[in-house]
Parts: sequence; structure tokens; C-alpha cells
Amino acid sequence: MPLPGRENPVLLLGPLLRHVDPVSATVWVETDRPCEVEVLGRRARTFCVHGHHYALVVVEGLEPGSTTPYEVRLSVDGDDGEQVWPEASSAFPRSRIRTPGRPGPFTIAFGSCRYATPSTVDADEGIPPDALDTYAARLTGQPEDTWPDALVLLGDQVYADELTRATRQWLSLRRQRPTPRNAQVDDFEEYTRLYAESWSDPQVRWLLSTVPSSMIFDDHEMIDDWNTSAAWRRKVTGQDWWTRRICGGLVSYWVYQHLGNLSPQELADNETWRAVQEHRDDAEPVLQAMAEAADRDPRSVRWSYVRHWGEARMIMVDSRAGRVLEESARGMLDEDEFAWVEAAMRRAVDEGVEHLVLGTSLPWLLPHAIHQVERWNETLVRRHLGRPLGWVSEQLRQAADLEHWAAFGDSFERLGRALVGLARGERGRAPATVLVLSGDVHHAYAAELVQPDGLSTRVHQLTVSPLHNQAPHPIRVGFRIGWSRWARRLTTGVSRLARVRPSELDWAKQAGPYFGNQLGELVLHDRDASFRLFVSDRDDEGQERLRLVADLPLSNPVPAEVTG
Repeated sequence: MPLPGRENPVLLLGPLLRHVDPVSATVWVETDRPCEVEVLGRRARTFCVHGHHYALVVVEGLEPGSTTPYEVRLSVDGDDGEQVWPEASSAFPRSRIRTPGRPGPFTIAFGSCRYATPSTVDADEGIPPDALDTYAARLTGQPEDTWPDALVLLGDQVYADELTRATRQWLSLRRQRPTPRNAQVDDFEEYTRLYAESWSDPQVRWLLSTVPSSMIFDDHEMIDDWNTSAAWRRKVTGQDWWTRRICGGLVSYWVYQHLGNLSPQELADNETWRAVQEHRDDAEPVLQAMAEAADRDPRSVRWSYVRHWGEARMIMVDSRAGRVLEESARGMLDEDEFAWVEAAMRRAVDEGVEHLVLGTSLPWLLPHAIHQVERWNETLVRRHLGRPLGWVSEQLRQAADLEHWAAFGDSFERLGRALVGLARGERGRAPATVLVLSGDVHHAYAAELVQPDGLSTRVHQLTVSPLHNQAPHPIRVGFRIGWSRWARRLTTGVSRLARVRPSELDWAKQAGPYFGNQLGELVLHDRDASFRLFVSDRDDEGQERLRLVADLPLSNPVPAEVTG
């Protein structure tokens, strides 16, 4: 809330440069009071949610392939306002809007799972350097033409169920009681604390102000194991705190992340956005109703979306909120959502896209042994539903997080058939590459789909996680074993004994697994594509740095790996 006597509004968070196409851009901000926000001569009034004030400025009339530095001004009563960004003392390069259409490669930086910011992490956590923070710091010293053209964040931008010491102390004051180490956030107000904590990091704040970002949620933005199964959902929705938690999570996600994923045309067509504009002085009831409907009926909101990047097309797929959880019809997406994704892929091919990129927080292609375990577990739960073995299998599913694409077998195969059809040119001229970007599993790897009769287009799974977190030692061991040949043979044998339907697909690991904090770059140029993976560490003098560990061509027949 504004302080008594303060005359000028204050920029609390942002600016975040979000959707950018050849002729338009959107810029998101949070301010301390109602005001008008101006960017490049375009103005937007703030809207209010639970006493917090936000604006999304739509900047149109840009030139394709252009670079336009910008400032943010805040004003009240229609005056000229005050410049609040860039900050007067800033040592960072000026924030700018760079529209697609420039000659040369198009670079997409991507990753997932970012726990808080370096300045707020407990000293005893022992987490390695934040890869996103280190990446941003490195970019500030490089020429603009080396900066990425897009940033894709594939889930867990905040952790609602793993809180820093500073946030636990803040909760203790707010709740007027001691907050235990395993505390979790409860409502929208507490979610705003998580975003402020994570996005106030100076390096990351600058990065988000000048590189267009695309985002999707995963479970930790709501709660660990979100929508794992029908049994999980029955258990959690019976708790008296659930409605506050899921509505706080979905409303905050809509405000802080989803709104910026939409193009100007999608904003104009979006019923929720239009309602928020009509009730900007108090938009909380509108968004509360949206969240309650989304939790009750996932078909009421589509969180998936499409990005148009010249020769590349990204289809971001919601693999959390839209699941069908009944065991007899279990699916990662419902029928309408899957049909929407397939139609978006066909349109990309019809329009001659060279690189089809699918974003999904959860990996489609897992280590083989883990894939087999998830298929085996799903089969046992379904086959023995309501009986002791089914109950035990369900407990294992929840305890071991067996809920990736492999655990939704019909959806896994359906997505595979769609991608293979595109790669074979069954829908028209095949793209140069088909690429699936994912996170979640706290290690990085590259895998490639292999088919007995071959594919005219290479299909890759590129998984990068975490940006800032760490995998416990047992999980590291498990994932290393998961890629081993003997573990694959063992789990395949167990699946056959359980009469698990074998997959129509096969794939091979091309690089990894890599552990630590890491960030990927996807570099696209004409029909060429390559994947670079960077892992953060410290040099001999303790300075944070990024180290290149893999550099793989994706569109030629001979992958390569950097070792050491």
C-alpha cells in the first residue's frame, strides 16, 4: 500500500517484456497504487487484485526486425508522469524490445525449476549458483546480437511448498504465529510474496525486461504432485484449505504469468481479460470465479498457447491443469485440448514452419527404465482398482512422482503418433526438426526418437532442469540407472510379466544426464538447429560462471557431445 504523503506511484515489480511479435509487444508491471503506465507512448491503467495493482501495456506499430529501447513512466490524473525504469543508478544495458525478423539465427534460452533468488536462499541450503542469474549477468557484458531472442520458462517459477527462511519469517509476522520449516503458502497475498522474492533479483529483473518470456506452470506453483491422480485429487479437495490454496495459485498464475503469454488479439478475445478491464478497481471477484471454475472444470480455461517466431512455431502445452484423472479414461489432456494441440501442429506444417517446438513442463521421453516403471504402475492401478494391489500401486505412484507423460500411456502414444506423422511428411512438407522442450526432473539430457523405418525429420526431447535447485543424491543415482541398458532390460521384463502394452516408439539418449543448475539454448537458423547446454559453477576464485557441457546439432545426422 502507498505510504502517507507519497505523491508519485512506485514500480514494485517488472517491467517484464512478454509477448513479442514482428509488430507488437506487451509489457507487464506491478505498482504500489492505481496509476497509468506508459511505454513508448502507449498507456494502460492498472487493475487491482486484493490491494495489488498491475498493468499490461500493449505496444503496437513496431517494425519487424527492429530494436527499440524503452522506458516506463507512471502517472496519475493524466499528467506526464515520472520515469521509473530504467532506474537512475542502473549499471545494466537499456531495456529494449527486439522484434522477430532480423537476419541470422533465432536463439531460445530455456529451463525450469527456479527456487527463489540467490540473495534470499538459506546459506545452509548448499544450492549451486543460479543458472538464470548467472546467464543474465553474462549477457550484460555481451553485444546485443548475442542475446537470446526468447526465454522459455517451463514450470516452477516459484515454489509454493518450499519456502525460504525469509519468507517463513514474513509468514510468521503475517499469521501471528511461528512458521515451521515445512510451511506452505495459503492464499493470493502469500503468493505475491513468492513472485516479489523471485523476480526482484537485479540480474533476472533486467533479463526479464529485455528478453521476451513465455511461461507455463508445473506442480510446485500450486502444490507438489498437483493432479497426480483421481485418488490424490479426492484426498486433497476434501481439505478445508484447498479452495484458498488452488484459487490463490491460479489467480496469481493468471496475473503474473499467463496474462503475458497472450497476444494482443488473444487479449482482445479473452473473456476474463475483458471482465478484468471492466472491473479494474476490484478484479478479485472476476479472477476468483475464473479460478474456481478452472479447478472444477479444466475445460473452462485454456492455459496452452502458441508462439509465432518466423521460421519456428512453439506450441506450449498445459500438462498439469487439464488432465483427465479417472483411471478408465486417464489422459494428460482432455479430448478438446488434445485436438487443439494437434490442430496447432497441422497449421504449423501447412504454413511451412521449419522448426516445430512443443513446450511441456513434463518430459515426454524419459529414461527408459523410468518410463517402463511409470507404464507398469499405471497398468497395475487401473487393473486392480479398488483392490489391495491397486491401493499399493497408487501409494507408490504418489510417493515416487510417477505422473509424467509415460504414466498417461494413451496420451504418450497419441502425441508420439502425431509427431511421427509430421516427421514423416504425412501432413505435408515435414519441418526440419520437431523439438520437445521440458523440465521438472532436476537433470538435463537430450534424447532422439528412433523408428525402425526411419524418419525424414529428426524428433528430439530436450530436458533442462533445474535453473536453481538441486537433486538429492538418491535421485541422481536413480536417473543415472534409469538410462542404463541393464535397468531397461530389467524393467521391460517386469512390464512384460505384468502384460503392460508395449510402446510403439523407441528413443536413444544423445547427451546426459547432467546435474547441477543449468540452462539450455536452442539455436535455429534456416533449416539448421543446435542445442547448447550450460551448467553453472564457480571458478578457482569463487566467481560464478556458466560452463558449456554439450553442443549438439539437431538437424544433421551426426550428434556430438562436449565432455569434460
